[in-house]
Amino acid sequence: MSETMPVNDPPNQPYPPDQDPNRTVVYRPQQGRPQQGTPQGGQQYGQPPQGGPQYAQPPQGAPQYGQQPYGGQPYGQPGQGAPQYGQQPYGAQPYGQGAPQYGQPYGGQPYGQPGQGAPQYGRPYGGQQAYGAATGEEPTLHAPRPAWTPGGQGPEVLGSEPGGAGQPRKKGWLLAIVAAVIVALLGGGGYVAVNALSGGGAQPQDVLPGNALAYIRLDLDPAANQKIAMFNIARKFTVTKDAFSGEDPRQAIVELLKQSEDVKVDFAKDVEPWLGHRVGIAVLPPEQAGKDPEVVLAVQVTDEDAARDGLAKITEDDVVIGFREDYALLAENQKLLDQAVNASATLAQNGDFSGDMATLGEPGVLSFWANLSEVIKSAGDGITADQREQLKDLEGSRFVGALRFDSAYAELAGMVRGVKNLPEGGTAGAQVTTLPATTAGALSISGLGELLNERWNDLLRSAPSGADGTSFEQQLNQLQQATGLRLPQDLVTLLGTNVTLAVDERGLDQQNPNIGVRFATDAAAAEQVYAKLERLFNQSAGAGMGTTTTTATPQIFKASKEGTFVLAASQAYADELAKDGALGQNETFTTAVPDAEKAAFTLYVDLDKIEPLYLQNLQGDDRANAQVLRAVGLSGNIDGDQVNVSLRVLFN
Repeated sequence: MSETMPVNDPPNQPYPPDQDPNRTVVYRPQQGRPQQGTPQGGQQYGQPPQGGPQYAQPPQGAPQYGQQPYGGQPYGQPGQGAPQYGQQPYGAQPYGQGAPQYGQPYGGQPYGQPGQGAPQYGRPYGGQQAYGAATGEEPTLHAPRPAWTPGGQGPEVLGSEPGGAGQPRKKGWLLAIVAAVIVALLGGGGYVAVNALSGGGAQPQDVLPGNALAYIRLDLDPAANQKIAMFNIARKFTVTKDAFSGEDPRQAIVELLKQSEDVKVDFAKDVEPWLGHRVGIAVLPPEQAGKDPEVVLAVQVTDEDAARDGLAKITEDDVVIGFREDYALLAENQKLLDQAVNASATLAQNGDFSGDMATLGEPGVLSFWANLSEVIKSAGDGITADQREQLKDLEGSRFVGALRFDSAYAELAGMVRGVKNLPEGGTAGAQVTTLPATTAGALSISGLGELLNERWNDLLRSAPSGADGTSFEQQLNQLQQATGLRLPQDLVTLLGTNVTLAVDERGLDQQNPNIGVRFATDAAAAEQVYAKLERLFNQSAGAGMGTTTTTATPQIFKASKEGTFVLAASQAYADELAKDGALGQNETFTTAVPDAEKAAFTLYVDLDKIEPLYLQNLQGDDRANAQVLRAVGLSGNIDGDQVNVSLRVLFN
């Protein structure tokens, strides 16, 4: 089973000597011989050994770089059978195991002096897929014409300064644009060293005030691993794979602004010369609790004077503009602007914010954060006493999340940290991972029984009365007398510690598909409760509650084992659900549902398995794009005072 690379930057990847970790680097292929002065043997990382062929020009008779077979030949002289550069299958070994690490010696030899059989530059040993490359379809990122690095002095730093070489050219659709940054960065030929490298430059949190209640950031120049992952995903869809020309995503935003506001501005003349690639919004505490919060917008700029003139054309008259570092700050009044520009502490220096972002990991293209405790306080009388009582466990908590990409999926990840009185983690993961490997969809939730027991009185108070004026509690008493049910005790027994609904791929095209529910509970007690419910179902299907008239109801089959009670649409499927299956060993499932064994709730749909239900109704591009979608997974777990949530969409 292959192991999917996390969206966080690859572990244990040191930077080359003297390399700023906050700068994106392109190692450009050398053309011809290296210039005089190029160090030999133990060379600077990214430069071949003396006498070895240059990346752009393999030795005469050898296959071209990126196409040579691997056969145990010395570095620069590949033999027949080598995997192509950047095209090795993923999953042969866990990341970083069995492979020479970036910048580390392989086989006891320093980089630049590999022995016979050493893997090619940037290639994991053993056929492991490079991080950020999609299984089976990873692109070979090279351009038609090689280029020298300036003066032969090594790697070129991209995106490190506003307005520098790292800015993308005008591109098409939003997703394709961001992904196409790779193409722009690699213009003239080159290879990205993808190693925990950021897009470079200041982030909005570096200039926004540290007392922010909430914060949203959009970054069109994210870390290199995000750019490559989006490149791989964009090329899968018909609407984006060839969309490497067209409008800049920044232009798309300006055009939307022009449609919603009476703004007359020319993007190429008035905006493009100064607009950067990052935007951040900070929501600040109101001057008085209960009042509307204050908002400050940070826009990355590359030319302060041009930005001042351009912003004046696209903003309202009552918006004031100031500058801090490489950002224009926009506020509704001068007092608020002055506070933001002169703030002694920035959001990046806020310990809660920085700690939460560090725990979250890769911030991706879009990230967001909120201090829930301070948001509740600032609401003042806008929140009632009862609501505050319900929210008391959120005192001291914060929310953080991000939209980020891996070669195989897009993920919306979120965390709520510092929550009080959280229950212990449930067993949803343990239940769903033991479903049959043929499962097409599943929903698993832990703790429903305990939750129902705790909230029962609240449920009774909030439930509406009947049409005849009887209260919900009176209606339940009548139900208990008619069926022998004890509420809520019997329902708590049936729900147990976990409820898992499963749908199997077998029989989806039949009138009675394989559907079942597995309860983690006392099997004997649950069967007695179900017998009472069965009588209720039969009575409900008759003339009315309390009658003995019955009509045919869908047949439900039962199975059980110690600690498990199962209801299903067929006896065969009920028996299968009562056994331990192998869904937890399915690579699609483990990618869609990270840390499944820890999950307190899980929703999983294998779209490839249910395609027959909808694909036949689609044609052309709609059909082709639908086939790209592989699976969807939503999961969450509880870890101490922290709730973690992940929504992943997988791609073929």
